[in-house]
Amino acid sequence: MKIAIIHDWLVTKAGSEAVLEQLLLMYPGADVFTLVNFLNAEDARLLNGSRCFTSFIQKLPFAQKHYRAYLPIMPLAIEQFDLSGYDVVISSSHAVAKGVITGPDQIHLSYVHSPIRYAWDLQHVYLREAKMEKGVKSGIARIILHYMRMWDARTVNGVDYFIANSSFIARRIAKCYARKAEVIYPPVQLDEFVLGKKPKEDFYLTVSRFVPYKKIPLIVEAFARMTGKKLVVIGDGPENNAARDVAGPYIEFLGRQPRSVVIDYMQRAKAFVFAAEEDFGIVPVEAQGCGTPVIAYGKGGALETVVDGVTGVFFAEQTTASLIDAVKRFEMLAPSLDKQAIRRNAERFEVGRFRYDFNALLEQAIRENAPKK
Repeated sequence: MKIAIIHDWLVTKAGSEAVLEQLLLMYPGADVFTLVNFLNAEDARLLNGSRCFTSFIQKLPFAQKHYRAYLPIMPLAIEQFDLSGYDVVISSSHAVAKGVITGPDQIHLSYVHSPIRYAWDLQHVYLREAKMEKGVKSGIARIILHYMRMWDARTVNGVDYFIANSSFIARRIAKCYARKAEVIYPPVQLDEFVLGKKPKEDFYLTVSRFVPYKKIPLIVEAFARMTGKKLVVIGDGPENNAARDVAGPYIEFLGRQPRSVVIDYMQRAKAFVFAAEEDFGIVPVEAQGCGTPVIAYGKGGALETVVDGVTGVFFAEQTTASLIDAVKRFEMLAPSLDKQAIRRNAERFEVGRFRYDFNALLEQAIRENAPKK
């Protein structure tokens, strides 16, 4: 069977690209369609030699750095792909990929990382963070997002099977699209994220892009208020200055680091701190793969990957006070936490499980859509 895999955009290798990479390893003859492809040579290896087709946005001015500015025409661009020669279409979607046009004899499975966040329930959060709550720009943005919601809802009928990357996203799909979704957790490669041979050291760790919803300044400020508690921060991004402005003497910023350095710190850290409301959240699972407990904000995907009191603890609000209370609770529990049990919990999300579950669903879809004799 000829398979096409649709991905929103290829700019860097992140969580959704990990799903794409595994799909291409499972179905090596598949072709890839994406709005833009600006992967560097190293990250482009995830394509596994597959042919990659891009939309007209690829050639528009400043597309490499400002591709998101073309959001209003992304629905038009994704609809221009001619997929009529394929039997199966798999979309990996967190924006518009699920909106490709398919025919009645084609099977369309959509692996949804999230319905378009900034067009649905998180619209007001994004407008607030972009400082576009009032004024002419705000009005224009709201009109565009209204149009995006209408288009996104209309394209639901083109999907035969919805797949969510967590139960949290399955509920969001039900809310936005009024459709049921099978839950297949993303593949987490734990072959390198293993138990460390060295004993745990007296520091906490967070690893992230410094973007608003990751709440890195909140984590830094909370630890700055706890005298003597060391926090190591790996990553960078637009919130870098905001995080450094609230740092105390026991906060160490390492900037962006290679995978080997991240693994080393994860294996030695007392705990990993995670303050974002994520759809799933791969990094906390990687930390648990290293036997490191997680102190996480108790919403979103973390509720499915962290077991409170067994592999970590939750804090109820995205505030410094709530996080500080969670750290205190963690330190009371820490001596009783078993790194082997923490590792076993992470193994629930290994690559093998993703491959088995996804392939089983695809085979089911093929059987259900086979011509009746």
